[in-house]
Amino acid sequence: MESSASTVAVSPRPHVMLVASPGTGHLIPMTELARRLVAHHSLTATLVTFTDQSAPNAHSAVLSSLSATQVSAVALPAVALDDLLSDAHIGTSVPISIPHLRALLRDITSAAPLAVLVPDFFGSTLLPLAAELGVPAYIFSPSNLSVLALMRNAVELNDGAASGCMIASNPILTEVNNSNTGEYRDLPDVLRLPGGVLLRREDYTDNFKNSKEPIYAHVIEEGRRYRAADGFLVNSFHEMEPGSVEEFKQAVEQGTFPPVYPVGPLIRPCSDEDDASACLDWLDRQLTGSVVYVSFGSAGALSVEQTAELAAGLEGSGHRFLWVMRMPSLDGGNDKDDPLAWLPEGFLERTSGRGGVGAAGAVLSHPATAAFVSHCGWNSTLESVASGVPMVAWPLYAEQSTNAAPALLSENVALRLRATRADGLIAREEIAAAVRQVMGGEEKGRTVRRRAGELQRAAARACVPGGSSWQMLEEVAGKWKAAALGRQKRQKTCKRRDK
Repeated sequence: MESSASTVAVSPRPHVMLVASPGTGHLIPMTELARRLVAHHSLTATLVTFTDQSAPNAHSAVLSSLSATQVSAVALPAVALDDLLSDAHIGTSVPISIPHLRALLRDITSAAPLAVLVPDFFGSTLLPLAAELGVPAYIFSPSNLSVLALMRNAVELNDGAASGCMIASNPILTEVNNSNTGEYRDLPDVLRLPGGVLLRREDYTDNFKNSKEPIYAHVIEEGRRYRAADGFLVNSFHEMEPGSVEEFKQAVEQGTFPPVYPVGPLIRPCSDEDDASACLDWLDRQLTGSVVYVSFGSAGALSVEQTAELAAGLEGSGHRFLWVMRMPSLDGGNDKDDPLAWLPEGFLERTSGRGGVGAAGAVLSHPATAAFVSHCGWNSTLESVASGVPMVAWPLYAEQSTNAAPALLSENVALRLRATRADGLIAREEIAAAVRQVMGGEEKGRTVRRRAGELQRAAARACVPGGSSWQMLEEVAGKWKAAALGRQKRQKTCKRRDK
């Protein structure tokens, strides 16, 4: 195992071990959670990660933010995935690594009182390990309460359905509980979530759209294990999803779900990457509140045709824009390796002076940025909220449509783009109209801009002493410390008796 420190520092403070499953989107908020626990709540922490071979540079960049903190970072050995099926779940690395984690936990407990084990959303197979060591286990959800509510609804709908999905040939990954009978059931076509949020089937995360898919069975089993957790930490905040917060409180009172603590927004600190300096220089020359930022995250790719439609829509909107452009998704090989080569002929020349295409660093927090055309990844959504920037929502895959629900339907800080063709293509006219609306003086545009500012202030209040998220984290950290010190006293008493 590789560690940012040669050993875990000995400290009288109770220790928290956090385990982030593979993926930069999981690592970013958990890194910030670890930092806050150490900086503000009198704990020490070790952040355990998995070697991310798909994006090593991004992985290293996130962990580098811990260099000035007292958080230890440990990378587990790379998992041999040769035996896994091609559709294996992202969390399959976790159970394979349990022996390494067990050894690491025992090392930590020999140096400091272990307060809690905190795996993320895909690490529920670690809950028995916490029980083995006699410490509580809390699940960290890097997403929002709507995603957690969707999971809870699917699990409750399928209580009594068959367990025992085989997700890989590796026996460690085979579910062993086959006592229940029955088939898995689909969620309804329309699901009403707390706060008046309506999710349609097309808004469900990919994992929940079809009960016949193997991944559906896997996530149901994951969700069943959640019930054994001592609590959930969620990367959201009360003012963002008030209806869901109250709904989960009722579930706790009824004994149907563990306690849920909204502790966000947990977002990465602003930084100006070297390859983004030209874009930031360009933004510095623009008027305040005049630029539309367009980005679909590190993995979001549009088709060639959709790329052309987006370009035409931005051009037709008449507004200034900064577009973080990536290679379009291609069917088969192609000799064009420059994403700019896929833009419509003459586009760069026609938009010269009011449009930028390239990398981007701290764009959302820049005064020139007025709106964000976004894929609605939850990290990006929270960054937009924290910056007070309204969104044009363009979900692409995974849980992004579900992520859009709180911002669109509950909090009115986004406008939603809708496909104009059966194949999902969004036309240039729709794109141009949405950009003009969010940037213009019509009532809907004024509403989302005003609400974005209100929610920005609420997000800032949530994370300072006395704020809703601060209080949630202080409450749960207090429970962890009290329990850890109590166990430590009992252990000392037992040792004295043995003598």
